[in-house]
Amino acid sequence: MTEAAERFFEALPSHAAEVLGGLADGTLQIDLGEDHRTEHWLVRMRPGSVQVSRGRGPADAIWYSSAALFDRLITGEAQGVAAVLRNESTFSGNVVLFLAFRRFFPSPPGTRDPRETARRAAGRLR
Repeated sequence: MTEAAERFFEALPSHAAEVLGGLADGTLQIDLGEDHRTEHWLVRMRPGSVQVSRGRGPADAIWYSSAALFDRLITGEAQGVAAVLRNESTFSGNVVLFLAFRRFFPSPPGTRDPRETARRAAGRLR
């Protein structure tokens, strides 16, 4: 497990209120593989809150990713849905949990919110 991934999981509860509205209610098990071993994380999501623990357990959904891909996801260099569609990672269970969890990942470096770009352009037109 990389230090960046450790920090990412530690920070999840502090971002839950801004990221999770009424989107998800359930447990997502995240399995990160590296060098013939797998680390397991349980992420219990409720509207506005997250609890994170290590280990396996009853889960409504399971997502498997390599540790290297997960590092790219937490830096915005890769996108979760695209990784699943390209079969770089696998997912089973309640898809709403995966879609909600991906909101914790940052946007790709250099991207801009189109709404902010439009606001700036409108301000210059006045």
